[in-house]
Amino acid sequence: MKRIGIFLGIAFFLTWTLEFALMANGGLASSYAIFVLSAVMLMPAIAVVATRLITKEGFKDFGLKPHFKGNVRYYLAAWFGPALLIALGGLIYFLVFPDQFDPTMSQMAGIYAAQGIDLPEGSLFTIFLTQLLLGIFLAPLLNIITTSGEEIGWRGYLLPKLMEMVSPRIAIVISGIIWGLWHAPIIAMGHNYGTGYPTAPWGGILAMVFFCLVIGSFFSLLAIRTKSFLPAAIAHGSLNGFAAISIWFTLGTPSPFIGPLPTGIIGGSGLIVVGILSFLWAGKKKTA
Repeated sequence: MKRIGIFLGIAFFLTWTLEFALMANGGLASSYAIFVLSAVMLMPAIAVVATRLITKEGFKDFGLKPHFKGNVRYYLAAWFGPALLIALGGLIYFLVFPDQFDPTMSQMAGIYAAQGIDLPEGSLFTIFLTQLLLGIFLAPLLNIITTSGEEIGWRGYLLPKLMEMVSPRIAIVISGIIWGLWHAPIIAMGHNYGTGYPTAPWGGILAMVFFCLVIGSFFSLLAIRTKSFLPAAIAHGSLNGFAAISIWFTLGTPSPFIGPLPTGIIGGSGLIVVGILSFLWAGKKKTA
């Protein structure tokens, strides 16, 4: 318990210090916001290293070994699962709200035009297809450094430590809530949910906690089954790289709490179902 306390203290202190500094200097509109948001993803890993040094725990069982043997299916689920589930959630959203589906991608074309970019006819679809293929096949690898920065902490250190004291399911719930609250300052600044909704910022923070419980259950199952944080980092990279794909076909300004983005209750419906199933499976013994 002492090691968990030290880890969380360092992780939250480093992260929130950077984020509150960003909040005081322009927030997400700042020109260096992207660098701060990338840097804070590394703070959980730094907190793990610091905790292991402070407590003289050493670096055995760091979770870096991939353990591919017998676990290829979990790595495939990590690489392709989030993209497929995000696409499924977007499809369900547009079936429910067909008036918001725009196959011509006119709103995205308007964004390019507002930036002074004159696209030749047909090139918008080419750009979309390129983004689609990058999101599916390369995003998990391209994002691996920053997502490993988080997953070394949440699924590589915190989750196993909690599982030494409580059941896997309870550990998943506790770690998911902590992970969600860790995002609180950037959610308060408008990340994912904006700032113009009636319950801001607490509604967005609670929604993020729920989202982290759901997706964290899937990430945790991958880590538990493989005894490595790597598939969770891969899945996290896939999620981050593919999350905004439905925006290309969206007309108007839909509620971020509903969809089509995966942080919405309908846009994230595929992730929610798999998250629930992962939570249930996590309490069962692994079968060959």
